[in-house]
Amino acid sequence: MNATLAEIDVRTIAPYERHAQIFARFDALNVGEAFVIVNDHNPVPLHMQLEGRTPGQVKWSYLQAGPDLWRVEIGKQAAAGNKAHAAGTCCGSCGG
Repeated sequence: MNATLAEIDVRTIAPYERHAQIFARFDALNVGEAFVIVNDHNPVPLHMQLEGRTPGQVKWSYLQAGPDLWRVEIGKQAAAGNKAHAAGTCCGSCGG
């Protein structure tokens, strides 16, 4: 991951816009890139939603875990099923 990561303080974003903005930021990441979110509660529902949208691609690391402030590094990684494709070594059985 990069030494200097963009940090998003989600407490400053209207609640109904938060997840959409975070999803857009995640979607724009290249594999190996990350950003940090800052929140006033543990963002477990966000983690589950990201993982549901992009199974196996979310790298989730707590940098600070409460009780009043959570900082989470959210990165993009190659999904387990796509690693062979990314390396150019597909076995051919999946049709990918």
